[in-house]
Amino acid sequence: MTDPKAMNLRFPDPEQRAAIAAAARAAGISMQEYILSAAYDRAIAVERRYLEAFRTSMARSGAAFAAEPGNLDASAEQRAAEQQAQRDLEQTERGHAA
Repeated sequence: MTDPKAMNLRFPDPEQRAAIAAAARAAGISMQEYILSAAYDRAIAVERRYLEAFRTSMARSGAAFAAEPGNLDASAEQRAAEQQAQRDLEQTERGHAA
């Protein structure tokens, strides 16, 4: 009787199965453990890549804000222009909704 907790390992390509089985034997672990370990390693690599890209993005954003400290507080003219643009956008959206 098979172990109910065991993974069902089906491979459409017999060469792929043989390669994985050989790699698992060489590592001295079961195919299940080899596949799960490889999946875990891949997930960790993706996570590290994502975090590195996030850190780079944060550094770039921080540098952009630090480079232009005067733009954080908009002038009265800038605020008026932004408010007018918002009103124009709302009018356009109402026209499309009707």
